[in-house]
Amino acid sequence: MKTDQKLQRITAFFAVAVIAVAAGAGLLRADDPLKIGFVYVSPIGDAGWTYQHELGRQAIIAEFGDRIDTSYVESVPEGADAERVIRQLAADGNTLIFTTSFGYMNPTIKVARQFPNVTFAHATGYKRSDNVSTYLARFYEGRYLTGIVAGSMTKSNIIGYVAAFPIPEVVRGINAFTRGARSVNPDIEVRVVWVSSWYDPGKEREAAEALIDQGADVVTQHTDSTAVVQAAQDREVYAIGYHSDMSKYGPDAHLTASTHVWNGYYIDSVNAVLGGGASSTDVWGGIAQDMVELAPLNDAVPADVRAQVETAREAISNGELHPFAGPVNDNSGTERVPAGEVLSDGDLLSMDYYVEGVQGTLP
Repeated sequence: MKTDQKLQRITAFFAVAVIAVAAGAGLLRADDPLKIGFVYVSPIGDAGWTYQHELGRQAIIAEFGDRIDTSYVESVPEGADAERVIRQLAADGNTLIFTTSFGYMNPTIKVARQFPNVTFAHATGYKRSDNVSTYLARFYEGRYLTGIVAGSMTKSNIIGYVAAFPIPEVVRGINAFTRGARSVNPDIEVRVVWVSSWYDPGKEREAAEALIDQGADVVTQHTDSTAVVQAAQDREVYAIGYHSDMSKYGPDAHLTASTHVWNGYYIDSVNAVLGGGASSTDVWGGIAQDMVELAPLNDAVPADVRAQVETAREAISNGELHPFAGPVNDNSGTERVPAGEVLSDGDLLSMDYYVEGVQGTLP
């Protein structure tokens, strides 16, 4: 759980940024618990994307006790299975349903039309309706910071990146990481291997090992398992984790991780439904809202690098530094953001190019 101070900050930020349907909430008797369902794309485990959402579910249990009744379904593939699971949760009387993967977007919208008195919140998507809201963290802020660490620690100047799908969220992370690395080491090159899965430990490990074979002495990921960190530990190179602290899977390899904190968002979402509702909207919070944090830095990271990371973190938090402040060029040399300007949220959300320093082209 966050400290009371952090919870107050999150509550202030999200006071009007969560959704509910008053009519649906009104169907509850005063002594009925609010039924809440979660849909997870991978196993919960003890690290990774789904694990961080599960920590959020546990946070609302601790916060609201017997006022709520939660359930979850894990390892739900995106597509037809997701639609079936979401519909079943709604049919079972869940008044609030969180769908926690990008590929759940269209199934969520479809089911929401059939259950107008149920509140839905979809993570990482962009489609909303009267009873569907969206929520996302500014992952790219943490990515920029971990790029500083990677760019400082590499000796080969080759950094490997295991990525799931070439959607803007993932591309944005690759680019922010690269810009962070090149801010301290302009000679680095980031090489990307796409595995076409959010969670496939076998493919993730194979991709990491292929990158290490190409000379990468730091590897990172936008996938859910700990396989990349484990591969780095076994091959005696460094790794940057993602979603959550993965250091126990590679105590020597794991330099840090960009982590996501959903607790405050989930607590405020439940409060909104219990309180009678708020308007459907989009939430996109970052370091300043405590939705993005860094895992502890490995002892191998020198003091001067730690200081650089902390300075950049504070600058991002207070708005003095933006990971995509111009000039920003793509890896073909075309200027995308001129000096003195900052990439807009709209352009961030539709990013479809690699920045300078990333090898290759998008698939």
